[in-house]
Amino acid sequence: MNRAITINVEADLIAARGARNAVDPHVPYAFLVEPEYSSSGRVEDVATIFLTNRECPFKCVYCDLWKNTTPARVSAGAIPGQIDYALARLPPARHIKLYNSGNFFDPQAIPPEDFPAIAARVQAFETVIVENHPRLCGPACLGFRNLLPPTCAFDVALGLETAHAEVLARLNKQMTLDDFRRAADGLRRCGMGVRAFILLKPPYMEDSVCVEWAVRSLEFAFDAGAECCVLIPTRGGNGYLDQLQRAGEFAPPTLTALEQALDAGLQMGRGRVFADLWNIEQLAACRQCGPPRAARLNAMNLGQCVLPPEITCCP
Repeated sequence: MNRAITINVEADLIAARGARNAVDPHVPYAFLVEPEYSSSGRVEDVATIFLTNRECPFKCVYCDLWKNTTPARVSAGAIPGQIDYALARLPPARHIKLYNSGNFFDPQAIPPEDFPAIAARVQAFETVIVENHPRLCGPACLGFRNLLPPTCAFDVALGLETAHAEVLARLNKQMTLDDFRRAADGLRRCGMGVRAFILLKPPYMEDSVCVEWAVRSLEFAFDAGAECCVLIPTRGGNGYLDQLQRAGEFAPPTLTALEQALDAGLQMGRGRVFADLWNIEQLAACRQCGPPRAARLNAMNLGQCVLPPEITCCP
């Protein structure tokens, strides 16, 4: 993307925002343990810690994660302290996700001098999962991986968002499909696992093709070496998406579209596919059919198999 265009888009994105949430740089803004179908074929508990740190430098059109970030780099020692805080309050789990509203290997988000202390705190887990922008994948990834014991798997979750090249270019993600391929290949060559985040119906995409492109994006991610993919319904609320919705360039996907995309992804049999069910009630607006349909999606996440559809009385 042309840098001048990017700057203009970012100015509009920031102007459309509301206020950040109040966060403490010494405390993760959220943490939880939830079950997940693991690579071993079992449902196992995963601890997820949502770390508080500086905002991601990439201002993506669809993102609202800036709401729980700090405007400045956190001090050295803050991130290990946040992990201590969460683990002291969480039940045991076999796997851990360190998600930080951006990029684990952005030195302005996670101070690299904290890597040894972070690795020491998570070395007992069977799998450590972080999130990162494809363009920020480099030697630091392997350096952190080498701080973990050989018995600990290390996965990097990359935001693919969509395999639709024209739409991807308009999201201000500041990456190409080739960037994703290179990052995934480099991680795999160094023995690291790859996860992919895929948006269901990003802005600038018509409703009639959103399931098709979600499926094509799953195929692209698996072809690139991803072992696990998460389908995320694009939701409004970040300010800029609300403007696009009023302009007719964005509308959230339907619950039916999420069901169809997950069904198709699981039927591929190429790797784990999950539907992101956070705030699913926004899609499941019908009080009659919404709850059982959401429960079916959750059961499919945990079983990694397609279940008979629930009765549908609304989209």
